[in-house]
Amino acid sequence: MTVKFDVVKEMTWRGLLNQTTDENIGEFLSTPRTLYNGFDPTADSLHVGHLVAIMNLRRFQRAGHKPIALVGGATGMIGDPSGRSSERNLLTADQIQYNVDCIKKQLGRFINFDDAENPAILVNNYDWTKQFTYIDFLRDIGKMFQINVMLAKDSVKSRLEGDGGLSYTEFSYMLLQSYDFVHLYKEYGCELQIGGSDQWGNITSGVDLARRMLDGVQLYGLTSKLLLKSDGTKMGKSTSGALWLDAEKTSPYQFYQYWINVDDADIENAFKFFTDLNEEEATALIAEHRANLGKRVLQKQVATELTRLAHGEEGIQAAQKATDIFFGAEISALSDKELSSIFADAPGCEFSFEQLDHSEITILDAFVQTGLAKTKSDARRTVQQGGAYINNVQATDPNRVITSNDLASESAIVLRSGKKRYALMKFVAK
Repeated sequence: MTVKFDVVKEMTWRGLLNQTTDENIGEFLSTPRTLYNGFDPTADSLHVGHLVAIMNLRRFQRAGHKPIALVGGATGMIGDPSGRSSERNLLTADQIQYNVDCIKKQLGRFINFDDAENPAILVNNYDWTKQFTYIDFLRDIGKMFQINVMLAKDSVKSRLEGDGGLSYTEFSYMLLQSYDFVHLYKEYGCELQIGGSDQWGNITSGVDLARRMLDGVQLYGLTSKLLLKSDGTKMGKSTSGALWLDAEKTSPYQFYQYWINVDDADIENAFKFFTDLNEEEATALIAEHRANLGKRVLQKQVATELTRLAHGEEGIQAAQKATDIFFGAEISALSDKELSSIFADAPGCEFSFEQLDHSEITILDAFVQTGLAKTKSDARRTVQQGGAYINNVQATDPNRVITSNDLASESAIVLRSGKKRYALMKFVAK
């Protein structure tokens, strides 16, 4: 293998590079190296907050380096205090294992574990940590750490200065993560750990531990900037909470729309952090975006690339189809799940399939019962004025009867009044 491009230069122009343990790390990376980034399985899905790390592993692999994705089955039981104001809820071993299995699948969409020349590696630190007894760990690993040095780490200092304090369990996290680096060096020749800027203390502790335990061996650390909005808050939170990579938690449409709606003040960083375009292509697209802000050029590029990576071709097609629906495309042949995701904020009303089978519901009844009209007279005026739609198809007859032929999914019909007011007719067996 040879290095295909300078990944440090790449991260620099993208505005990603934050700190390195060696100012000459670019020279170190001029030949193929093995590196790792850790992910703690505190949930059964990764979220947008993990995307910078995931895309960095992807970037290093594309440059010709070998990435290791470490899923922290052991450290996940402890909880990283970095960037936290309070202790995480501790999970059971079964919960951790389930989360690990889910995360493995998600990582495989971004980095290639099957590449013929340079496959990525996935490891679980529980596999080597479980072999230690408590006494062994204190004797072999704990003796290498100075308490005063640990107390000086930002992740520890910030918690000790707060009201919540820091438990001994969380304080021990640094030792576990540091040993991960030592183990990966011995087993895989891993010489570089990467992570977000909030991981600097943990990373440098691993570098120090390796030097102490392995006769002065030189390992390296590199951190990237976190994805922040212009107001300093973290990007990746929607009105309903975290933006997950699991389609069951955040649908491809919701994921796609989040990026479409990112403010112009924030989108350039997201674009540089999360796309694979080279510097020349990216610079040209940024210029096009700035010249035509209303067209949301960068938002569409990020939404398309990330949704395709996270959810595949099927996911991006579903997301774009849903977007077309809000621009008036006819609604048909969707699943209840897809329809519910697209119209999650639309009011709904239940009807029975029996009513549908016996043609008992007129469009006027439907508009009144779903709340799109206050009275049948109001509904009639909406129809007569051309503002009534069934599945985005204009309805012009006030006496129109709703039938099973109108179903847009297994059990739902979409009504629209005017340009943007939607409601769902949901049919159930009674």
